[in-house]
Amino acid sequence: MSRRTTGSAHQANAAQLLVRTLEAEGVEYVFGIPGEENIHFVNALNDSSIRYVLVRHEQGAAFMAEIYGRLTGKAGVASATLGPGAINLQLGVADATTNSTPVVAISAQVGLDRIYKESHQIVDLVSLFRPITKWAELAPTAEALPEMVRKAFKTAQTERPGAVYLAIPEDVEEAPVDAALAPLKINVVRPQEPSPAQIARAADVIAMARQPIVLAGHGATRAGAGQALVWFAEKLGLPVATTFNGKGVFPDDHRNALGPVGFMRHDYVNFGFDEADVLIAVGYELQEFDPVKINPHADKKIIHIHGFPAEVDDHYPVEVGIQGDISRSLRQLGEAVHRRFDVTGTGEKIRRLIREELEQGRHEDGFPLSPRRVVADIREAMGREDIVLADTGAVKMWMARMYPTYEPNTLLVSNGLSSMGFAVPGAIAAKLARPDRKVLAATGDGAFLMNSQELETAVRENVPITVLIWEDNAYGLIGWKMELELGTSSHVGFGNPDFVKYAESFGAHGHRVASADEFLPTLRKALAEDGVSVVTVPVDYSHNLQLTDKLGELTGPF
Repeated sequence: MSRRTTGSAHQANAAQLLVRTLEAEGVEYVFGIPGEENIHFVNALNDSSIRYVLVRHEQGAAFMAEIYGRLTGKAGVASATLGPGAINLQLGVADATTNSTPVVAISAQVGLDRIYKESHQIVDLVSLFRPITKWAELAPTAEALPEMVRKAFKTAQTERPGAVYLAIPEDVEEAPVDAALAPLKINVVRPQEPSPAQIARAADVIAMARQPIVLAGHGATRAGAGQALVWFAEKLGLPVATTFNGKGVFPDDHRNALGPVGFMRHDYVNFGFDEADVLIAVGYELQEFDPVKINPHADKKIIHIHGFPAEVDDHYPVEVGIQGDISRSLRQLGEAVHRRFDVTGTGEKIRRLIREELEQGRHEDGFPLSPRRVVADIREAMGREDIVLADTGAVKMWMARMYPTYEPNTLLVSNGLSSMGFAVPGAIAAKLARPDRKVLAATGDGAFLMNSQELETAVRENVPITVLIWEDNAYGLIGWKMELELGTSSHVGFGNPDFVKYAESFGAHGHRVASADEFLPTLRKALAEDGVSVVTVPVDYSHNLQLTDKLGELTGPF
């Protein structure tokens, strides 16, 4: 039985109860589009503390919920009607699950009086969502809502976090309930203490190592383990690399930093892994990137430190698994190892090579701009804690590889599902979650037009974001891959609208860069403007093959 408050009972409807359960979970925003079948829910939000953000496509709502969840650790909420509206949520929901991000997706469903038969808009939504969520279920009665909502948020937010889905039948949503029916009390799941025996085993492995290396992943960011990671690396003298999703959890300007790993070719940082015999993986998850890239011979001893056990992979054979609070695990392991290593040499050479590339970019004045110049000028315009969302495509490869980060969650990419089109809607949620920071959506022209309609959402909701379009009139990453593998590319080119006029038609500011020297001043102007700004910068992606050819010729980080 659900808990009831004291006092005289009177009638309310299930939609009002649902809203009260969301308020009890601390929900600030619901991102969505209403439909005929959930009008009671949307109306009930008007009398709540929750802000309903009307979007222009349900996919955008799901991406907004995902980025809100990623930045806050609290499940973002996306809402849709039944049938096509719910189905449109699925890409963002799958992206959240594969990126280990808490999201609660709620949609309408046909009434229980006809769900058992072939009728208008009937689709088995629960079966559609189950493969891409941690839990998916249909609410059979209004009275079940307090328990089901509590389970949804607990499941979404517990390690490993991900998305959940609730379907609310139309007749359940409008059903009368006792107004005394109350949300359940929130019980917070606490990370467990690491096993002393596993700490001791891991310490023995490290003590006998020749050249250990640390790989920090997205889980270290979620756990807030940045300070413990810096302490651990400094105490033991260990080099630290990050995944693309883990960028910022270890500052790129720290003397122990190697930079990110995950590029499509053997990059400078990979040489640090080539020379290592022990890999200390901190909050790393296999969906971030394939471990064969850093352990091709499956011969490294791996210490896996996370809140849950490692996935099984033949190139990720775990020697010791430490399951528990990541910060406490690092502190206890650091105290148990009575040896210090030397991070000079290869580590300094790797950092120097990346710095030299970035410095080279600052002085490249060709037009269209080189990707290096774009990355260098973005870094110059953004503060250490400002947030950039790098959409999937060639943009992500250049930004994730080269853009220095100093704080967690200041460069956001999709590296679990690698979905295109998340950056513009995601930037809206990022600004709502972190209103004190500048927010930039860096996106290719292909990805931009997948969800560009959300510019109207940002303008209408008065959410000041800046969108930077890397324009090459093609699906640049696919062309890059085709050139590498096939020696030619095809079916990747397209035309674009006038992005300045396009932005202005939504009520946003529009800018187009006409020379390399214009880019940084234009970007700074856009970031300082009130409201929404869109900057288009033509990019010369002939540098893509030059980069991969150069990396393919490397025999060491020298």
